[in-house]
Amino acid sequence: MMNRKILGGVGAIVSSLCVASAAWAQAAAPIKAPDAAAAAGMINKGDTAWMLICAALVLMMSIPGLALFYGGLVRAKNMLSVCMQVFMIVSVAGLLWASVGYSIAFTSGGDNHFFGGLSKAFLVGVDATTVGATFSNNVYIPELVFVVFQMTFAMITPALIVGAFAERVKFSALMVFVVAWSILVYYPMAHMVWYWAGPDFLADAPTDSGLLWGWGALDFAGGTVVHINAGIAGLVGCLFIGKRHGYPKEPMPPHSLVMTMIGASLLWVGWFGFNAGSNLEANGVTGVAFINTMLATCAAAVSWSLIEQFHHGKASILGAATGAVAGLVAITPAAGLGAPMTSIVLGFIVSPVCYIFVTQVKIKMGYDDSLDVFGVHCIGGIVGAIGTGIVASPALGGQGVFDYTSFPAVFDASTYSISGQVITQIKAVLFTLVYSGVISAVLYFVIDKTIGLRPSLEDENAGLDISSHGERAYNY
Repeated sequence: MMNRKILGGVGAIVSSLCVASAAWAQAAAPIKAPDAAAAAGMINKGDTAWMLICAALVLMMSIPGLALFYGGLVRAKNMLSVCMQVFMIVSVAGLLWASVGYSIAFTSGGDNHFFGGLSKAFLVGVDATTVGATFSNNVYIPELVFVVFQMTFAMITPALIVGAFAERVKFSALMVFVVAWSILVYYPMAHMVWYWAGPDFLADAPTDSGLLWGWGALDFAGGTVVHINAGIAGLVGCLFIGKRHGYPKEPMPPHSLVMTMIGASLLWVGWFGFNAGSNLEANGVTGVAFINTMLATCAAAVSWSLIEQFHHGKASILGAATGAVAGLVAITPAAGLGAPMTSIVLGFIVSPVCYIFVTQVKIKMGYDDSLDVFGVHCIGGIVGAIGTGIVASPALGGQGVFDYTSFPAVFDASTYSISGQVITQIKAVLFTLVYSGVISAVLYFVIDKTIGLRPSLEDENAGLDISSHGERAYNY
């Protein structure tokens, strides 16, 4: 997604390209109150309708998409618990976003580049008349549309984490963690990567931006903010909670690969809202993000299946679905920045890298990442984030850098440096790993020492469906 900034009571802006030294990212910028009426006249009904559809598509990624994808991968006795965890994370995260999340992520922090303020807490000053800008100068969408679109990202990101320690976490402890993690990790990361003054106000506020955006880090739709962020938090969580009882000696096969395939398919469809919607309007760049998302995913699914065919002599539906998700993860930060053919290359590359972590590194290191959140989301996000620095190059058909200090924006291919941008991307990746990893570790430690992270051995063996929720997924 992109960066935003709200200077007054009216506006959130997003920009998917990059400003001079900063290249594409999401932006938010303010429209001062006296200009609200004029800005409202620049709202396009097509853009508004598109963004509302995208918000619904991203919600579909969480429920039912992620719930079914994860639910099918666990044992039958834990199916409902995973669905309940995802469902309630979505519900809690939505309330939290409207209360404080939107304000922390997308209002100005002044000289502080880590998080915004509370001027928009409880959506004060946000109503049907306030607006937010898109990637184009003088093009706006209703601010509430931007709020709900960004809300769906805040919903799915913590939900991704639960797959790392599925089948062995207390429901109450997980809810406490999600609230604390969202406030201390997700909202600041969204601010640092996606917040800046926006194209129409850049000249007046050139330094008002999040930390990583100021570095020039590129993240079109959430490689760092969503996938690396959630992936490293998942790894830290599975290390704190420990292995499932019986792992790895006892077989723990997925109880329904059909559900997993359905969930993966829903994720794929919903991801078009995730990536193409991050352009915040319906134009040519939206089409770029859409086709790049399609092709990278196709390539990654094929790539994973080919690896399995050569390695095991058989290609599995689990492998194809996992590869597709890895491709979706990798293309996320580059969706609106790369080109169709380089997106295919990115998809083919990410699957073998993730495959190694899922099938080799995890076993050798001995950690129990139940549903491979780290191996797919974190590692895939790293591949995509670093790869974005390459595929965004105009020399390879990428979008390059736009200078919004000029009106209309000016494109200059000569200013783009692949090596320089890759270094910036690596800095952003390392920062995300350390920031999310350290704070997540502190949260897990505190929760474990207070209310406890893990259910009893008896409850875990009985299955969390019954022990935590008093229900069964299947009654015979």
